[in-house]
Amino acid sequence: MIPLDRAFAARHLPRRPDSAHKGTMGTLCSLTGSYGYAGAAILSARAALRSGVGLHYQVLPERIYPIYAAAMPESVCVPVTGSGVGTLSRADLPAILNTADRATAVLIGCGMGNTADTLAVLEAVIRRVSVPVIIDADGINALAQHIDILKERRAPVILTPHIKEFSRLTGLTVDAILQDLSAAAQRFSQEHPDVVLVLKSHRTVIARNGELYCNDRSNSGLAKGGSGDVLAGIIASLSAQGAEPFTAAAAGVFIHSEAGMICAERLGKTAMLPSDVIESLPQVYQALQSNS
Repeated sequence: MIPLDRAFAARHLPRRPDSAHKGTMGTLCSLTGSYGYAGAAILSARAALRSGVGLHYQVLPERIYPIYAAAMPESVCVPVTGSGVGTLSRADLPAILNTADRATAVLIGCGMGNTADTLAVLEAVIRRVSVPVIIDADGINALAQHIDILKERRAPVILTPHIKEFSRLTGLTVDAILQDLSAAAQRFSQEHPDVVLVLKSHRTVIARNGELYCNDRSNSGLAKGGSGDVLAGIIASLSAQGAEPFTAAAAGVFIHSEAGMICAERLGKTAMLPSDVIESLPQVYQALQSNS
């Protein structure tokens, strides 16, 4: 098992040449958010943009478009009709797949809602998309209903479950997972070749094909709803910019952790918010770029 550190993250940070423009720094397509959960889409998108992606396309139900657009002027919004309850629908697949075709990575699941339509959209994305797909939150809950769909993927997949989501994916109890987090992650990665797993708990393990990275720095300030959305946005951004999926996931975990530590020192673990973690990302990236 390899511990994560600043040198690792700096080494795997996507480069930004002076000649760069928005079209050369990656394009992320996000399929996130639903009625009542616009915040998840906003947090993941803001983290992705703070992490350097050149273009961000947000496919979202019309019902949450006004609040999202007001909060995220940097995103290109693709409002779709959605279902009657404010979630993405299988009827939206033409717009979803057309937008994904412009992207260099796709993020799916944050605040998306766990419905039959979510599973239909997820299956279509896994089968059709040829760029890295980062699956978080409700995307993972949907995947638990049909995990064999991973065998039909056309591109790298990164999964970012917390312990309960991982329990749904594997059928293992939470207690069994926590008894040996590394062993559980390693076994899953061996059973699902080439899938990158980011297993989140008080420590985080990143696994692929039995190889493990770990982040052992615990921070109870991150124990708040929205922290996972921020991490998913960071990993998706690095992937969209061309970082190799396994190292994008590992570097993203370290960067998220480092920003969380800055917040804990500045604001305290009780008061810090996921949005504060995003606002600490510039300090992390400046330090990493000066050491690269």
